[in-house]
Amino acid sequence: MARKSPNPLENRIRRLRFDHGEMTQQQLAERVGVTRQTIIALEAGKYTPSLLLAFRIARAFGVGVEDVFQYDDADRGTAAN
Repeated sequence: MARKSPNPLENRIRRLRFDHGEMTQQQLAERVGVTRQTIIALEAGKYTPSLLLAFRIARAFGVGVEDVFQYDDADRGTAAN
């Protein structure tokens, strides 16, 4: 059985960095106004970005927020109402 991450927010930051000219963590950090350590934590799923930072990251890659971040609420007891 696949192990669920405790963080339901997953991201494609690492993949997007490499798809955009092998952008370094430092380059992305400078572009969006955070530290390299923040990018490291985001990629590892150890940090959930603010909505503003999520938009900045998406814009840095020229994509929508949902192309960078995916929310998995399956099996978490969330109600649709």
